[in-house]
Amino acid sequence: MTPHRGTGARVVDAHHHVWDLSVRDQEWLAEPELAPLRRTFTLDELRVEADAAGVAATVLVQTVTVAEETPEFLALAEDDPLVRGVVGWTDLTAPGVADELARLRELPGGERLVGIRHQVQGERDPEWLLRPDVARGLAAVADAGLAYDLVVLPHQLTACVRAAGLHPGLVFVLDHLGKPPIGARDTGPWGSAVRALAALPNTVCKLSGLVTEAGPDWSAAGLRPYADTVLEAFGPARLMFGSDWPVCLLAASYGEVLDVARLLTEDLGPHERAQVLGGTADRVYGLSGRA
Repeated sequence: MTPHRGTGARVVDAHHHVWDLSVRDQEWLAEPELAPLRRTFTLDELRVEADAAGVAATVLVQTVTVAEETPEFLALAEDDPLVRGVVGWTDLTAPGVADELARLRELPGGERLVGIRHQVQGERDPEWLLRPDVARGLAAVADAGLAYDLVVLPHQLTACVRAAGLHPGLVFVLDHLGKPPIGARDTGPWGSAVRALAALPNTVCKLSGLVTEAGPDWSAAGLRPYADTVLEAFGPARLMFGSDWPVCLLAASYGEVLDVARLLTEDLGPHERAQVLGGTADRVYGLSGRA
């Protein structure tokens, strides 16, 4: 791919991960196709890639449903000026979820907690987000002034629409476009569900995860129908770039992921493009005040 860098816009990577296998196993990496990811990935390694790509700030996102991970991520963010925000995990179904969110805020780096995420894609119940105990937890996230990241599969998007409608005071951030079936070259049911979600004003979408969903044979032309769908549905003011590093390395380098995001948004005006590449993440996650 020909690089499309040097736009002049502030770039925020609104979605990446790190993990240290000497601290904790990542059970989800057991699948054979994920073997290249079965090692430790650190912020120092990311910083080399981010600096080379001109990325000014990042948001570190949870990987496992382990209570200890979020405090660890907050401590990393406190000691690293690159990480301006953390999307962590806590048990939304716990009766004391509000108290736990308050406790996390008081920890070292707690001021950089910007959102909560749960691996809804792994829940067997397609309406997990609508359970009464989960709804109580989502209300606590809203009351804490945090966003809620949605990592879901296409068949779970209908429940996302209903949940967002039931919690108008909570900003729902759709990770990876809801994982559309790019390999199948089908935008139909996924596209309809994404448009229904985007019709609600308290929803945002991350332009992330596309190369991974498409696989190593991805092309910008193959990704464009999905990027165009969310650009039209959410608009640039509710769309934000995320690398999904290091998961993206299964299909593309960090620089290539940013290059294709720039390519897919090249028809936007400078202000609109700047929103996708950084402005939306700054505003939604409140990153500017967390330097």
